[in-house]
Amino acid sequence: MFQLHGSIAVIVLNNPPVNSLGHSLRKYIVEALNAANANPAVRGIVITGNDKAFCAGADVSEFGKPLQMAEPILPNLLNHVESSSKPVVAAMSGVALGGGLELALVCHGRVALESAKAGLPEILLGLIPGSGGTQRLPRLTGLEIALAMMQNGEPRTGLQLADSGLFDKVVKDNLLEAACDLSNALADELINDSTPLPRARDRQLETAAVQERLAIARTKLTPRQQLQPAYTALLDALSAATLPLEFGLQRERELFLKLQGSSQSRALRHQFFAEREATKLPAGMQATPRPVQTVAVIGAGTMGAGIAICMLDAGLNVILLEQHIDALQRGEQRVTEHYQHRVATGKLKANVAAANESRLTCTIDWVQLSDADLVVEAVFEDMSVKLEVFKKIGTHARPGAVLATNTSYLDVDAIANATGRPQDVLGLHFFSPANVMKLLEVVRGAHTGADVLATGMELGKKLRKVPVLTGNAFGFIGNRIYNAYRKQCEFMLEDGAWPEDVDSALQAFGFAMGPFAVADLSGLDIAWRMRKAQTATRDQRERYVAILDHLCEQGRLGRKSGSGYYSYESGKQTPFTDSIVHAIIEKASQQRGINRRSLSPTEIQRRALLAMVNEAALLFNDGIASRANDIDVVLVQGYGFPSWEGGPVFWARQQDRTILEQDLQTLAREAGFGFVLADLSALLS
Repeated sequence: MFQLHGSIAVIVLNNPPVNSLGHSLRKYIVEALNAANANPAVRGIVITGNDKAFCAGADVSEFGKPLQMAEPILPNLLNHVESSSKPVVAAMSGVALGGGLELALVCHGRVALESAKAGLPEILLGLIPGSGGTQRLPRLTGLEIALAMMQNGEPRTGLQLADSGLFDKVVKDNLLEAACDLSNALADELINDSTPLPRARDRQLETAAVQERLAIARTKLTPRQQLQPAYTALLDALSAATLPLEFGLQRERELFLKLQGSSQSRALRHQFFAEREATKLPAGMQATPRPVQTVAVIGAGTMGAGIAICMLDAGLNVILLEQHIDALQRGEQRVTEHYQHRVATGKLKANVAAANESRLTCTIDWVQLSDADLVVEAVFEDMSVKLEVFKKIGTHARPGAVLATNTSYLDVDAIANATGRPQDVLGLHFFSPANVMKLLEVVRGAHTGADVLATGMELGKKLRKVPVLTGNAFGFIGNRIYNAYRKQCEFMLEDGAWPEDVDSALQAFGFAMGPFAVADLSGLDIAWRMRKAQTATRDQRERYVAILDHLCEQGRLGRKSGSGYYSYESGKQTPFTDSIVHAIIEKASQQRGINRRSLSPTEIQRRALLAMVNEAALLFNDGIASRANDIDVVLVQGYGFPSWEGGPVFWARQQDRTILEQDLQTLAREAGFGFVLADLSALLS
């Protein structure tokens, strides 16, 4: 049950891969504690994990299932540890998250490696700590640190928390020895001085100061946080931390259980598992990835520089290639300024930044492509330009190198054929800013080799992104759905809404920005240029909203020109659109013979979501997405869909099926010619 180190019983947690607190591990800890307390040769106890994890917390897959309630449930296990007659010390390496940190909090002492990571990430699942985290952590660290850790959910290292009060000792190495020493020292105090074992529960917080700080925190909740009940519940639970512990624990548990059944938490747990699954290739496509250590990035603009930074941050060597020296120098400056800013703001150590920059080679010499294991093209989104680039790539890249295009919309197969080796080509659609956004669409061409796809997916994980496999079709998953969403929002302008009506309604639903604010930020000329290129092939019978075209014709290209859908003064958006925009929109309504009417926020939200769901079903039925849940991952991670709503597929599954299909039929009638009504059966199954 335990290992003896002198007179200290060492209980080693062993539940691969991350020591999650499933029922079997909970049962083992109780049995080992009982055995250690009953053994007269044992003076103290140490609980430890492995290099990867002390304990990563509760098993999320058990939430809401009977197994979670099987004794010992987590709160009872923690009470058992806390009431041990012999001192219990947590020896923490790897991660200690959620219930894992709560396990450490009930121990009588805590020792951590400098590299260990401790956190309470429950808020990211729409929950709050449910086994004492909101009550014991602030008693040890004070309210300020505890609130920050729980409100953002991000773990902190042992070194960062060394002076927080959480740990008795933080060490560089010899963790077990330090923990055993602490356990012995606590045993000595217990015997010689009859000093009670130190417990977080016995500490008290100053009521007035806590309530004053929490009142301020409530006023600072963002609009998106206010849409998620976990943020308010967290403050409610912390408010109870000034009560005797048993009352605080009861209040925390009530709030936790209420949140566990909420739609927001169910959506966030759906997203958690969908994201985990999305990073895996479907059965039958799996293969051994090709090794990648040196990456060539062609194009040193904003996107190319961002991609280069991603690669450097992941420890890869990067060759940044441009056609002209001045463009190359600007790209190199972008990378340098990025690292300078990270160092200046304390987000990166100077030696790490220097090491990253040392792996960057900037060149205009195409011959250097032969050194690359992977080539990523990040040039202007124009087929003729990309074809010319890939002809050169095919000439200079070494045999066996993986060749990737960063296209957002264009045909990956047409690009692949230009190389003469289409089996080596795939799409890697990064999202801007590439060094920030987590989503990476990995695009499968008709001839893409299985090992090339595996390389793309593995690279995404190495870059700490969420790679999602998609088929080769216009817009892939994300842009195809976003186009349908944007088009429906433009229909609503003709029907009677103003841009601010649409944007505010969708922000109220939870989107970070509305579609027209996004368009202004991106630049309207990008969409305008694409529309003009498609004029010859567009069926004139389809409903087409020309409002954006007319804005661009008047020089309103978005934020960069000072006006677009909105007017901007000193870079700031005015609350409403101006008379020029109103006139353009009203004229569009008149030309279509539409009597404008007011659209409620609810109607705006539902029409936008229905358009997304319909397009999601179409592309899923076409095999563009391998799994329906992958669509949710793409929209949440790349397009600002609120994670606590789960994504368009999850949202659709929560609706009444009959009403959903009736509303889609109405949407199809209003859209008119060209709208394809999808069969929802596969998507919703």
